[in-house]
Amino acid sequence: MKSIKNRLLNIELPPKRSAFLWGPRKTGKTYWINRHFSDSILIDLLKTDLFADYASRPSLLRERYQGHKGLIVIDEIQMVPDLLNEIHWVIENTDVSFLMTGSSARKLRRGHANLLAGRAWRYTMTPLTWAETEGFDLEQIIISGLLPPHFLSPDPIQDLRSYVADYLKEEIAAEAVTQNIPAFAEFLRVAALTSGELLNYTNVGRETGVSAKVVRNYFQILEDTLLGFRVPPWRKAKNRRLIETEKFYLFDVGVANYLARRMPKAGTPEFGHSFEHYILMELKAYQAYRNPELDIRYWRTSTGFEVDFILGDMNVAIEVKGTQRVHSGHARGLKALLEEHSVERAIIVSLEKEPKRLESSLEVLPWQIFLEALWSGELV
Repeated sequence: MKSIKNRLLNIELPPKRSAFLWGPRKTGKTYWINRHFSDSILIDLLKTDLFADYASRPSLLRERYQGHKGLIVIDEIQMVPDLLNEIHWVIENTDVSFLMTGSSARKLRRGHANLLAGRAWRYTMTPLTWAETEGFDLEQIIISGLLPPHFLSPDPIQDLRSYVADYLKEEIAAEAVTQNIPAFAEFLRVAALTSGELLNYTNVGRETGVSAKVVRNYFQILEDTLLGFRVPPWRKAKNRRLIETEKFYLFDVGVANYLARRMPKAGTPEFGHSFEHYILMELKAYQAYRNPELDIRYWRTSTGFEVDFILGDMNVAIEVKGTQRVHSGHARGLKALLEEHSVERAIIVSLEKEPKRLESSLEVLPWQIFLEALWSGELV
């Protein structure tokens, strides 16, 4: 039976300290704040009457709450960017603090909104993690992804279809981000197919039917609406010439596979690619909740040696293999890396049932044991 345990996000704000909580649509921000800040004033800008009030007259916030003491929660702050000027004034002149949630930074950046310049901490809510769930089925997760309603859904494909349709309708069409909605929809498919590959605006543009300049803007839209992120390359070369192009991943493996029209089965290359994507989701969640300063990169040489993820300053090197039988051929990238760098731990995350070593320096871990070590703080 699938269920969701307590979320790992923890926000403890001292008096007079404010914060942003960012996260993609349907990660559970509103549910979380209703559970953890039920005693605070909540301004939900998805409610049409409140949105109309504050959009037409942002100064209402100051007029209504400048005498208040304590925390005010504002849900979906990006819907009324001008409120941030009022929030700035209230923070500076009263004892009120704010927790502001958002699922898109696009409006704020486009409108040069006041982001409070260091007066507010930043938190991020990600899709669910292995540590937050019961009844976790890896093969099902590859299809459904880890947004809470999709994880729990009896029909995640229907939910994914609605999710993408709502995104195109509410984030893209309604806000007139682009006039060419069919081209953007096709771009989403191509971006999903190339998720985890080196960014190549020209190739994606060719597949999408638009220019490389337009594709660059489309990728920025995905980042601004929190539907994707970049993984930078390791650039500190010693002897080998390294690839210096970023990779781009969609934020959720289920969304990526739905957009790419894939239903990966165990044992296929597509499943291996999705398994790598899923492990990165766990790493990004760990970064968000436990170690915001953690550096996550990949390592790749011009001759084709590659390691999926490098954590910190070569603290941990991770290769992800969707196989139950890991052999020395799977460690080519790690071996090449170890010839050049001193790495504290070199790990192959796999579908093996028990941990083992290929050599004294190469650990092979079942993915569950790897995640136990990650979330217990044993890795970094």
